Amino acid sequence: MSLYDKPATHLSVDKPWSAKESWRLFGIMAEFVEGTERLDTIQPAVSIFGSARTDPNSPHYKLAEQIAKQLSDAGFAVISGGGPGIMEAANKGAYYGKSPSIGLNIQLPHEQHRNAYQDISQTFRHFFARKYMFVKFATAYVVLPGGFGTLDELMEALTLVQTGKTRKMPIILVYSQFWRGLLDWFQNTLITEGFISAEDMNLIQVIDEPDQIVNAIFKYYESSGFEPTAAEREIQLNL
Repeated sequence: MSLYDKPATHLSVDKPWSAKESWRLFGIMAEFVEGTERLDTIQPAVSIFGSARTDPNSPHYKLAEQIAKQLSDAGFAVISGGGPGIMEAANKGAYYGKSPSIGLNIQLPHEQHRNAYQDISQTFRHFFARKYMFVKFATAYVVLPGGFGTLDELMEALTLVQTGKTRKMPIILVYSQFWRGLLDWFQNTLITEGFISAEDMNLIQVIDEPDQIVNAIFKYYESSGFEPTAAEREIQLNL
């Protein structure tokens, strides 16, 4: 028997969770509205990603802190996920720099706790609302070593830029030896199988030195400026 063979009464059974699900939409809307209003004045900004499990004594942590400090001193607000590990390092570096340190925190059953280095802090219940803020307000992505969440954010950015759903921006991978296997797989498998084009690799830069990362972002925007064009603003409205 298939779903469509079942009596019509089966489809009309009262579902007490359905009203709760409908009201949940207002909570989602509120997250988008509040997040957008709080972050709307922070341009230009750079979103930094990496593992929540990185120890403060790790070279990855120290590198993230240095990158964020230099970006902040150069005039970029720094956005991180607001938690521990690389997120904390990014917020910490920006916090002691000249520009705002922003943490987009997420409510999780375990692992995530808010770090202490945030000038602006916003907490989300839904990953997709939080991810929207990372992309909408970023002029660049800087991605350090991390796990599933970090890879999720990286692939989200690559997909949105590749498909024209957000404006083009620098997507910079840091700590080249960590990313080498993934990039080789892109090159030898995804391109070979025709799943991406060779030109898509141009969306990614691999840079390990903090000053070179700052310079690469400035170079990317030297002819256009950081302010989105009218066409780019229209794209962002449909993100």
